[in-house]
Amino acid sequence: MNISKNAKGHAMASEKTRPSLPSSRSAIALAILGLSGLQTVAQAQEAAESAMPELVVTAVHDHSPLHVVADPKQPRQPVPASDAADYLKSIPGFAAIRSGGSNSDPVFRGQFGSRLPILTNGTTMLGACPGRMDSPSSYISPETYDLLTVVKGPQTVAWGPGVSAGVVRFDREKPQLKDGEIRFSASALAGTAARIDQNLDFLAGNESYYLRLTANHSQSKDYKDGRGRIVPSHWDKWNTDVALGFTPDAQTLIELSAGTGDGEARYGGRGMDGTRFRRESAGLRFEKSAISPLLSKLEAQLYYNQADHVMDNFSLRPFKPSGHMSMPMASNVRRTTTGLRAAATWELTPATSLQTGMDAMNSPHDKRSGSAMQPYGSKPWMRDARFSNLGLFAELNRQLDLENKLVAGLRLDRAQAWRYPDASSSMGGMSMAAGNAAASNHRESSALPSGFVRWERKLAAGSTVYAGLGHVQRFPDYWELISPGNSSAVSGNAFASLKPEKTTQIDVGASWKAQDWQAWTSAYLGYVQDHMLFDYRGGMSSQVRNVNARTAGVELGGSYRLTPALTAQATLAYSWAQNATDQRPLPQTPPLEAKLGLDYRQGAWSAGALWRVVAAQHRYAAGQGNVVGKDFGPSAGFGLLSVNAGYSVHRRLKLTAGMDNLFNKNYAEHLNLAGNAGFGLPGGQRINEPGRTLWVRADLKY
Repeated sequence: MNISKNAKGHAMASEKTRPSLPSSRSAIALAILGLSGLQTVAQAQEAAESAMPELVVTAVHDHSPLHVVADPKQPRQPVPASDAADYLKSIPGFAAIRSGGSNSDPVFRGQFGSRLPILTNGTTMLGACPGRMDSPSSYISPETYDLLTVVKGPQTVAWGPGVSAGVVRFDREKPQLKDGEIRFSASALAGTAARIDQNLDFLAGNESYYLRLTANHSQSKDYKDGRGRIVPSHWDKWNTDVALGFTPDAQTLIELSAGTGDGEARYGGRGMDGTRFRRESAGLRFEKSAISPLLSKLEAQLYYNQADHVMDNFSLRPFKPSGHMSMPMASNVRRTTTGLRAAATWELTPATSLQTGMDAMNSPHDKRSGSAMQPYGSKPWMRDARFSNLGLFAELNRQLDLENKLVAGLRLDRAQAWRYPDASSSMGGMSMAAGNAAASNHRESSALPSGFVRWERKLAAGSTVYAGLGHVQRFPDYWELISPGNSSAVSGNAFASLKPEKTTQIDVGASWKAQDWQAWTSAYLGYVQDHMLFDYRGGMSSQVRNVNARTAGVELGGSYRLTPALTAQATLAYSWAQNATDQRPLPQTPPLEAKLGLDYRQGAWSAGALWRVVAAQHRYAAGQGNVVGKDFGPSAGFGLLSVNAGYSVHRRLKLTAGMDNLFNKNYAEHLNLAGNAGFGLPGGQRINEPGRTLWVRADLKY
């Protein structure tokens, strides 16, 4: 650290409460020993029936109308970073707002933030940073989950409010175990820029109970771009979760769960780095099925998720005074989200099922800050905001005949927000009466409706077509109401004037399947009334206002088996968005992107190649964006070639190696932050992505 001796002492005092991260050498040694031991056990247990993943995932296809289902444990190329956002980029239509290394923010069809809820085991985990340095996806380690499900567009009401872009769910499935059965899987990855990952999933139990432990650790140093320049992007993160389940019969589940994690990340595109990403989680889940001919399933859960995040400008970078940070500074923010969900599934007739339920969430936000002279740990927590939501939903599935199906849903939400200004603040230079202050610091929308209706038809030879109409009203989130620079307690600010966002969208699509090929397409056309848009006024200072917008886009993909061992794959995604109020493009819209791949599998060998082609983006709105980033101008197109090869040493052990960006292309994503002057990077220019990246991975499953 390039700071004074006195500042160093205070920095150390501020970090005393921060848990130390696992030693890299210790983690590597544990991974090697663990893999060696697990291999020995696996070879001694030939009776087990588990199989290794066969291919590195280079393309993900639609599973059913508007649904994408994937296995997050399978290796992917390009190698994802440690966050869920980077993992989702393998699904057509997804992009990520990048800032160097880890902790990107996911974007789907050009929509961002609370328009795209990301759930883990049905629960909501929200970040605390006012600038989303710790985006919700940064607390998720995808490979510790069994199932990844994406519902596109406003086509479900059962998983929380504001689902306008879609909903992403990472779930751990209920295990089916025999007496004394033990299962585990482990993986280890090493790559360029000192990239080291370890993952472990252990499960033991019988027909009456089970114990499951998942753990992961991921780290990387700064990477080099295609021209060999170092980009600040270091991260070091870990997560551990444990679940104890009781299954007194095949129809009943009671599960207690708890988890924690922490980490740090350096950001080449921000003025501060994240030195703490502490997560604490707990939950209780109950499921009961086959209750009666009418009531087929009952499910309920309670959860607690807390994000405790620290950011500073001296721990992970040399301190350099800037305009608004003239000394070493640190900020500690905390978001505690508690909630519940209950749902019942009714079999009204043999062809009609109805799911009814409710969910509720309460999420206060606290903060404290410090400097080299006054560490944040000595300061009391100050509450600046609290959000709550109560929702009721019903979703109907009706099989009209052998070919036709109708799916429909309706939801009502009551959303509230509270703001807590400092006691010493004044309104426009004048003190505000207590009654008026209380009224101006509380917002409520008592009945936000959402709903959809979708028709699905099965055609001959496994083909399907569908069409759906959905409408969502979304209450402004913390980043839109509290975070912007104009949301201080003054008349006419965003907290008082920002209207809920109203999205109406048509979704259509089709899929075709045959013995050697499959193809699918999905398209959408939408209108957004009161879209929440960020206008940047210089630096990171922003103002939020409502505009109207039009959106449209398409995703399509397919695969064809050329020979019994060789399969070709292709996907394409395009999003278009227009600010109808200002008559200019809507900002932060990803460009046209296509992926072409070849996958080979013969005996114990596998191989693959992926060519990712991204078009130039000429539709932009300079100076406008979202709470994380803004448009700088047009971006250049690029093409990247990546390759991989694998060999199954044993039916439970597979080794894979790959090379991303084979030709060391120097490029930057359109959705990206500009370089920060504290690292000597040019401002106003997007951060470059990694150059040629080599990696090797071992997967073991027992």
